[in-house]
Amino acid sequence: MIRFLSLLMLLLAALPAHSQTIADERARLIEARRAASAAVERSQRYEAAAAHARGKAEEARARAVALAARIQASEAGIAASQANITVIERLRRQQRAALAVRQRPIMRLLAALQTMARRPSAMALFQPGSLDDMIHTRLLLESTIPVIRRNSAALKTEITRGDRLRREADVAVSALRQAQAELEMRRIELARLETRQRIASRQFDDSAMLERERAQAMGEKARDIVALMSQMDDEAAISARLASLSGPVLRPADPGRAAAPAPDRPMTVAARPAYRLPVLGRVVTGMGELADTGVRSRGLTFAPSPGAQVIAPAAGRIRYAGPFRGYGQIVILDHGSGWTTLLTGLDSLTVVVGDSVVQGSPIGRGGKQQPRITVELRRQGQPIDIAPLAVRG
Repeated sequence: MIRFLSLLMLLLAALPAHSQTIADERARLIEARRAASAAVERSQRYEAAAAHARGKAEEARARAVALAARIQASEAGIAASQANITVIERLRRQQRAALAVRQRPIMRLLAALQTMARRPSAMALFQPGSLDDMIHTRLLLESTIPVIRRNSAALKTEITRGDRLRREADVAVSALRQAQAELEMRRIELARLETRQRIASRQFDDSAMLERERAQAMGEKARDIVALMSQMDDEAAISARLASLSGPVLRPADPGRAAAPAPDRPMTVAARPAYRLPVLGRVVTGMGELADTGVRSRGLTFAPSPGAQVIAPAAGRIRYAGPFRGYGQIVILDHGSGWTTLLTGLDSLTVVVGDSVVQGSPIGRGGKQQPRITVELRRQGQPIDIAPLAVRG
């Protein structure tokens, strides 16, 4: 019995502390909360702009931008809630493990005491050495009781901490459900607004229809996405050059004395457009990294939440919108002055060729099963690193 109680004392003195770290989960939680806060602030700015918009068309476009920002804010809120739940569950697992370790020696000691309590006191008179054993056991218990009290207090603290973590988990789950409900409501509202806008602009002119047909023909003929982008860049450059030409000049009264026409001014490349990341999510492939296909990435690839909202990273005109050769639904956006954006991996689109969009305008949504959204920014056909250019706020 004495050896058994001595072993229990060693177990009581050797209670382990938490050994696993949750630094990664905490870092993801901090980043998710930062993204949620930035998305909410951005949506509030867009809503204020929508309230001061002039004209129905401008108001509708501003409202669509604000709704898309609100959807991204809800997505960021869901990501933050999920990260918070992950952290809490990790802490609860650690707490339960620590609780089990603290309970084990105390339960063994209680079992030993119960065994001793069931032993009749008269047995000490008939068994040699029993009286000495009882004296040693009493002395050992007197020295063990303070240890039991300390560990009982620690056990009570762990139980209280477990109750607090359980309440935090309930609050986090409730916040997650609320964010999911808000997201669904805002998606429905945006879909209704886009439907009204599409009905209002159903009457397409001949030039718009021709542009759509030409873009579709390019997509069918292009052998790969690089060739398609090159064709789109060439067409954008031609369009810009044509737009820069002056109108027809009247025949001078005396052609022989007319001044020579001014030489064509070289096209200038404007400063980079204000750029924003088009989707919220984890970056899985960076600029220049080797993608799963074995090709060097010319942009950034994100792993967003299923059905994530995709927005226009900068203002421009839609040059291509539709499916293309295993890339899902893609969008090519012309920002002017040689700047273009390619978006791939979308599941559905809410824009068509010829649409003019502003930064933040809804473009489409990601897929429902492990979506991957890739964005490439080009200047005069050359890939540009987005990371140092994109604003996050």
